[in-house]
Order: sequence, then structure tokens, then C-alpha cells
Amino acid sequence: MQYDLIIRGGRCVFPWGEADADIGVSNGRIASLSVGIHDEADRVVDARGLHVLPGLIDSHVHLRDPGNAAVETLETGTRAAALGGVTTVFDMPNTSPAVTNKDMLNWKREHIAKVAHVDVGMYIGATRDNTPDLAMLEQEPGVCAIKVFAGSSTGNLMIEDDAGIEAVMRSGHRRVAFHSEDEYRLQERKSQFYTGQPYEMHSVWRDVECAFLGTRRIMSIARRTGRPAHILHVSTAEELEYLAGFRDVSTVEVLVNHLSQVAPDCYEELGGLAVMNPPLRDAYHYDASWKAIRDGRVDVVSSDHAPHPLEAKRKPWPECPAGLTGVQTIVPVMLDHVNAGRLSLARLVDLMAAGPARVYGLQTKGRMAVGFDADFTLVDMNAEREITNDWIVSPAGWTPFDGKRVKGWPIVTIVRGVIVMQDDEVSGAPTGRYAKFAP
Repeated sequence: MQYDLIIRGGRCVFPWGEADADIGVSNGRIASLSVGIHDEADRVVDARGLHVLPGLIDSHVHLRDPGNAAVETLETGTRAAALGGVTTVFDMPNTSPAVTNKDMLNWKREHIAKVAHVDVGMYIGATRDNTPDLAMLEQEPGVCAIKVFAGSSTGNLMIEDDAGIEAVMRSGHRRVAFHSEDEYRLQERKSQFYTGQPYEMHSVWRDVECAFLGTRRIMSIARRTGRPAHILHVSTAEELEYLAGFRDVSTVEVLVNHLSQVAPDCYEELGGLAVMNPPLRDAYHYDASWKAIRDGRVDVVSSDHAPHPLEAKRKPWPECPAGLTGVQTIVPVMLDHVNAGRLSLARLVDLMAAGPARVYGLQTKGRMAVGFDADFTLVDMNAEREITNDWIVSPAGWTPFDGKRVKGWPIVTIVRGVIVMQDDEVSGAPTGRYAKFAP
């Protein structure tokens, strides 16, 4: 048998368990999980000593395109994803201009085809003006979900009131993704804080109740409308416990940072490089997040990659912008957690491949099975490396994990049968496409 690509000798993580297997790829899809010893291919990847995972997905990134190319672009952001072992990213709509209409979707699809190194899903930003059109817009090719900023946004990309949120939830049928911090509480308490206070005050202003109140309000509307909601970057023990009672209408994302960095130490060590929304919290919430990972309450782990210039992040709080780089580092950091015994490799695949595919309706990604896209992340679980700023390809040029030593590293990234990264080198011209979702 002749294939386009054969991956030989790897330890494969299938939905039904781990097994040694040789995988054959034809026309960008998985053609065989049992390639014969005499079968041939145009290209063969020697995966001996490596684990072969289904292509890992970062379902929450801000690639800032269109926007400020000095901070990030679709080209640099997807290059970073490829280097970090990520085969698909879902890009947020709060660009300049924002992705809120069909014209911007058309522009973005065309741009992805020219510059993306991995596949890309696109969020549509909900506004009061486009709410009547959301049922149509969510059916556009490449759209992964509607995104609602119920807090922490500016301009028309914020719908903070119950009536506005309910109108969104009644326009269409696919799962809606929410930034659920409560804007009213944020504004009521804002005057209590002033420039120059310690960076850890970020977690005092955007406190547990700010997040929990927003999530409670959204769950009430989700239950009333029957529309499923995906609560992004859940960061509190209270939310995680509460959401377990709403599994019929909710799914849960937790960020790698909330699983890796703990207040107040992170603020003392990193200053503004630890400032993100929702904020990094103390050990109580860190422990609760890991407990929710272990007992299955978390559906997805993402990075919320949201780069800002280093000089802006060094400003005093609260003048420094919230947001961290992460798409290039999420896989090494999560592999290190696997090696530390905090979760299994199978659970990581569930959270970063099968989970995003299930939550967002990716039809042919998220698992290694015949007929699925030939997306693979090949990792060396024994490789020990140090994450450094000079490895980061985002123009922002920094990572909050600078200097962190990890065990476990992505070695090869394959998207639809094309090797886009091998041994820290991104190869060839961009071949990414917009991802395809169930209607």
C-alpha cells in the first residue's frame, strides 16, 4: 500500500487507550492505524521513543489580526502554535476592527488561507447591533462559536445586562462562549483602587464574587432558554462546584495559567506579567481547579493567549493591560504537569483534543481514527528543556514562563498530513485552513 505519510514506531494515544501503532495518511486524512511493514509512503516519520497524540487544540487565543502587527499576527501566532505542538487554534473576535459581521469573516478566511501555519476556527463577537444576525453568522464556514463579553471589554463588544444576554441566547442554537465576569460589580468597586497599588490587587478587584456572580447569571439564562453555554477561563472553586449542577446546559474551560501559577507569589515574581482576566488566584482555587480536572468537571484547557507589548505590561497596576502569551507554551507546560503526576496523558488529550472537538462541534478533529484529519502532535515525554523568552516567536517577545524548566516537549506538529514543525523548525509555506464545524 502506498501512503502520502507514514508515522512509524510511536506510542499512540487512541480514544480506547495507548498502543504501539504505525499510522498511514492519505489525502490529509488518517487512512490506516495498522500500516504494514512493507507499505511505503512519500514521507516517513520515525516516531520511535515518542508519543503520538491527536493534534492538540488551543481553543482560546487572541491573535490580534487585524490589529497591531508589532504585538501579534495570524502568521506569527500560528507559527507559535506550530512550534508549541498545537495543530488548531480558535481565534477571538476582539480585533481592530472586530469580527462581528460577514465582511470581516470573509476577510479573515482569505487571510487565514494566505498566512496560517495551522488550522484556525473563528469566533464571532456578539454585539447589540448584530444580535438578530447571530443565528445566521454562527453558520458561516469556519465559525467555532459566538463569543459574549459579559464583562471586561470595551465598545460594542460588551453585553453585560440580562436582557441583552438572553437576546443573544435566543438567536441561534450552537453553544455560546462567555467571558462571565460581572461588569456591574467591576464598575461599582473600581473607585476603591488606585494607580501604583501592588499587582496582586488585581485579584482583589476582580474577586471571586465578580466571577461567580457573572456565571450564576449566565446559567440562569442558559437554563431558561435551553441554549448551551461554554464558560471560559473558570478560575474559582465556587464556580466549579456550582457548574457541576448545570452540566445539561454548560461546559467548562480552565486556563493553563490557573493550573500553573499561584497568587500572591506570581505577582511578586512577575509583576504585570502575571496580570490577566480573570486573575491568577491563591492556592485554594488552584487546588480546586486541579480537583475539577481529576473528577471530570473541566471539558477544555486553553491558553487565552493574549499578547501585549512588554513595555505596556511593565506599567504600574492597574494601567498595565491584562493578558499573557501562551499558545507556544501550553503544551510543554501541560506535558510537565503530566510528568509531575497531576494528570494522565490520556486526560490531557481529552482536555486539548477530544474536549474542544466535542464542545465546539469539530467533526473530523480531536481523535485518531480512520477518516479523521491527519492532525498529530508528537511529543518526547522524557525531553527536558527550559522555556525562554528567546524561543517565543510572537512579536511581543515574552512569556510568563521564562526560565521554567519542563519535562516533556513537542517534537513534530502535523496538520492534515503536512509536517509543519519538526525539531523546533517550522517548515514550508503556510498551509493552514479555516476549521470546519457542525451546523
